[in-house]
Amino acid sequence: MYLENKSNLEIEMSQTSAAGHQGRSGLRSPEAVEGNFGELRLLQGISERGDTQKLQQSAVLPSGQCVIHTDGFVPIRQEEGFRNNFSAVNLLRGKTNAANLSERSPLLRFSQDDSITYMTVHEPSFVGVEESWDPCSLDMERRYRLGSEVASLSRSNSSEKSDTLDNLNFSFRLTRSVKCCLRVSKVAAMFAIVVLCSLFFSMYPDRDNPWRMLAVSPTDSFSMNVTDFRDNALLKLQVAGPFAGGLLDLDTQEYILVQVEQTEQPGQRRRRAQQVIHNWTIPLHSERTDQMQLTKTFEMLSSDPIAITIQAFLQDNEVVPLSMTHQSLYVTMETQVAIAGVILAGVYVLIIFEIVHRTLAAMLGSLAALAALAIIGDRPSLVTVVEWIDYETLALLFGMMVLVAIFSETGFFDYCAVKAYQLSRGRVWPMIIILCLIAAILSAFLDNVTTMMLFTPVTIRLCEVLNLDPRHVLIAEVIFTNIGGAATAVGDPPNVIIVSNQGLRREGLDFASFTGFMFLGMCLILLTSFPFLRLLYWNKKLYNKESIEIVELKHEILVWRQTAQRINPASREETAVKCLLMQKVLNLENLLRKMMKTFQRQISQEDKNWEQNIQELQKKHRITDRVLLVKCASVLGVVIFMFFLNSFLPSIHLDLGWIAILGALWLLVLADVQDFEIILHRVEWATLLFFAGLFVLMEALAQLQLIDYIGEQTALLIKAVPEDQRLAVAIILVLWVSALASSLIDNIPFTATMIPVLINLSQDSDVNLPVKPLIFALAMGACLGGNGTLIGASANVVCAGIAEQHGYGFSFMEFFKLGFPMMVMTCMIATCYLLATHIGLGWNV
Repeated sequence: MYLENKSNLEIEMSQTSAAGHQGRSGLRSPEAVEGNFGELRLLQGISERGDTQKLQQSAVLPSGQCVIHTDGFVPIRQEEGFRNNFSAVNLLRGKTNAANLSERSPLLRFSQDDSITYMTVHEPSFVGVEESWDPCSLDMERRYRLGSEVASLSRSNSSEKSDTLDNLNFSFRLTRSVKCCLRVSKVAAMFAIVVLCSLFFSMYPDRDNPWRMLAVSPTDSFSMNVTDFRDNALLKLQVAGPFAGGLLDLDTQEYILVQVEQTEQPGQRRRRAQQVIHNWTIPLHSERTDQMQLTKTFEMLSSDPIAITIQAFLQDNEVVPLSMTHQSLYVTMETQVAIAGVILAGVYVLIIFEIVHRTLAAMLGSLAALAALAIIGDRPSLVTVVEWIDYETLALLFGMMVLVAIFSETGFFDYCAVKAYQLSRGRVWPMIIILCLIAAILSAFLDNVTTMMLFTPVTIRLCEVLNLDPRHVLIAEVIFTNIGGAATAVGDPPNVIIVSNQGLRREGLDFASFTGFMFLGMCLILLTSFPFLRLLYWNKKLYNKESIEIVELKHEILVWRQTAQRINPASREETAVKCLLMQKVLNLENLLRKMMKTFQRQISQEDKNWEQNIQELQKKHRITDRVLLVKCASVLGVVIFMFFLNSFLPSIHLDLGWIAILGALWLLVLADVQDFEIILHRVEWATLLFFAGLFVLMEALAQLQLIDYIGEQTALLIKAVPEDQRLAVAIILVLWVSALASSLIDNIPFTATMIPVLINLSQDSDVNLPVKPLIFALAMGACLGGNGTLIGASANVVCAGIAEQHGYGFSFMEFFKLGFPMMVMTCMIATCYLLATHIGLGWNV
């Protein structure tokens, strides 16, 4: 068969050898492949100078060999009449012997005389006589698949294919056609929805209502009339001033009263005039320093004018400066909540069934929520949307990712894995319990995200040493991390929000009392969680079913395939490297098939020779750079120490994000990193984008009244309960509603929304409930509910992202099968603890 497209670069590659497979220690990393780019560029230069005319001439390769063009992979059929016409390519091969090549050989080589060293795709000595590369064999089919994948990178590839190959691939093509139709249908449907949301979002302008500056005092009030309300359903008020969030004491504290009044005149629908009055009480800060912006939505009767009055109730005759704006919304609150529910359900469908990546699902959900806000007349500006993103969390994630990326170069994670293996004496469950317990203790004092970023690499290396599946161990660790984070006031963001509330502090809910009560409850939950975790894992095979060599080879194939998929074929060199990597995958898959034929499952995979293995592992996994280890340990120790000080000393004006960013800068300077792109490649950009999209999505859902609606319905259910059972029912409702809601939406805005709802509920004289039991129920539900789903807590997403980068990613359903039962069990224990302490013992009542 004659070679077409003579201007293209032609590269031969070798079939891998079955001998010499040493596990992952011999793996040529994707970074090592980048070293072949120089050789590829040299090939390109030779081709451009016209020095490869012989290679570009028509030639026929012997049977069992192929040529890879930069525009496609072309299998070569045997032509008996041209076997002797191969001198041109043989001349370019130089002095290299193909028999010395293996799957560990470099993908491209050059001899000393600058001649091109080619690797034959098929080597008879590798497969043996009984597995010759016949055109009807499975190898032919796999190479045809490779040609189809690589040919799509170029404009065309006009090479004929044999009839025998077409018959063999008929079933494959049929299955592929069905999958292609499903994929096209999915893409078309999602693209139509995206275009529709984009059109809706672009049809309505940003809200541009100006802010009105005003001042009120005990003697002077402010009044205004809204006459352009039309037939809108809701009036949205935003007031900014020196407000204090939290509990309001009408006897001693100063406050602002906002009154919204509308009177509907008699008409065809009503014979009498109907009046509606809404009162909104806002407590003022004692020092008048903290500026806060508050929003509230009021339902109106009709398009009649609306009167807004603002009064100040102060102890002294002073003036309070305020600013206010209003917005008319077209849709009722129930309709907004329904729209928000549909959007949230759609996002979860995309994530649960893995229709798209969770990052893209969050971005699509954000676009749909913004389009819904535009439709109801509350479209935010670009500046407002950017302000919704929690940059402190993103800065914390980015800084810790850089620190861990540099830290991993020291070999410390491998060293810790060997030490843990030595402490466990080859036993699995003692090791898992120790890891989960340490993670829970650290997360009580550190941020959950920081704990998982430090623990995940160590756990993955440890599981690789023990031939365990890292997914189950990582899920167990992140579950106990979320449990341990609820034990203190600084372990989880909802606890920080609760303790920092000034109104709750005046009620006696300070750092010490909150931590003492939560710590006792979490200790009880931890003691009962370990047996339940063992019960959940009772029928799960933690060990891999295959031998460690097969597991490592499968993981190696996965890494090479992911590396090839990430290459963007923008140039001939990149296209050639993609071809080489895809061939590397096929070669390793051939080796895997041979190993699977000879593999027999072991009856007991417990490591009986762990003492001998310890000595071998200690020789293999050592600290590779002690100087860099000292630098990393010093900087990381300072960062963790600053995290502690930030929680206890308010005089340190650095947030967690700033501390992580400064620590990353310190270590970048000390480590003298020259190739900065390698560090950036290890940053989980998909995870950072997911959190950014999630922040926008949750804030947009809050603007659609979803979170307020959940809080109001919870309060209505509590009020409907008889008074003698009201406290017990309120504790149960708040805890379980908080847990279920936090597993579906972000627990930070939910906690911030539920605090004023519970405060107002405790202030209601008809309800007569203490606020502390409700706040403790909210804290436990919001923290423990993060274990319900994969996106319920930030630590879950971070752990999944790091595991996916190492080739051990777990899906939404894999986490849900273990996390949701653990959430239900821990919430049941928390319910019993709250009822026993508040109802039985009368604490905090």
